[in-house]
Amino acid sequence: MGNLLKVLTCTDLEQGPNFFLDFENAQPTESEKEIYNQVNVVLKDAEGILEDLQSYRGAGHEIREAIQHPSDEKLQEKAWGAVVPLVGKLKKFYEFSQRLEAGLRGLLGALTSTPYSPTQHLEREQALAKQFAEILHFTLRFDELKMTNPAIQNDFSYYRRTLSRMRINNVPAEGENEVNNELANRMSLFYAEATPMLKTLSDATTKFVSENKNLPIENTTDCLSTMASVCRVMLETPEYRSRFTNEDTVSFCLRVMVGVIILYDHVHPVGAFAKTSKIDMKGCIKVLKDQPPNSVEGLLNALRY
Repeated sequence: MGNLLKVLTCTDLEQGPNFFLDFENAQPTESEKEIYNQVNVVLKDAEGILEDLQSYRGAGHEIREAIQHPSDEKLQEKAWGAVVPLVGKLKKFYEFSQRLEAGLRGLLGALTSTPYSPTQHLEREQALAKQFAEILHFTLRFDELKMTNPAIQNDFSYYRRTLSRMRINNVPAEGENEVNNELANRMSLFYAEATPMLKTLSDATTKFVSENKNLPIENTTDCLSTMASVCRVMLETPEYRSRFTNEDTVSFCLRVMVGVIILYDHVHPVGAFAKTSKIDMKGCIKVLKDQPPNSVEGLLNALRY
């Protein structure tokens, strides 16, 4: 919160890049196609993942009944039968995060390579920039849904406790093959995060930087700050904004801007809120505050915390 207030008083920031990034219609050029097609295979499953997460109701009732009546075998079986398919869904979400991470790393490789600057990359490779934006958009939507659904962690905790008890008692566990112990540990760490998908992207970006030592870190952080600037400029420039044909593009742009700021803040050595940051935080926050309050409250909270 202090960081947010601090940047509101800071005015000495340059304007940044000024061009229209076609989030609605960008098509891959020949040179983009290989990476684009790889990432597209991942992104086509994103909406289904969000729908599954949105409809995730959990097994809270069955679990409570089983815990309150520990000697009632029927209730134990009923709870286990309810939890196992749900854990299958949680496994699918986690595995998708790994696919998304691989897609992001492919895009970062393409959008940070020499000899072009981040601005040139985003302007020339609009289809890849659009996919990068779609990954960020998905990530924030996934994390918003996960954050408001405590059933996810409750179900998974119950699954692990019950599985452990079954092993001790040598009871064959239907569903054990679904999630082995090593995978269960990784899933536990994933779902323990308040924003698991964003953490996955942050870690992937940090890993990308550390593995590409011949590439200056600025190539990556400047790619992120440029994307934030492009979103801000498009949102605050009537000429650009009037080119959006879909009303959802404004909220898409806002969410991408916030996602890329948070990613920059995690990856950059001094963060997004420092005076030396290449992101015009004051301008970005103004753009958010100029929207209807109920449509951006979650995004402003994401920046605060």
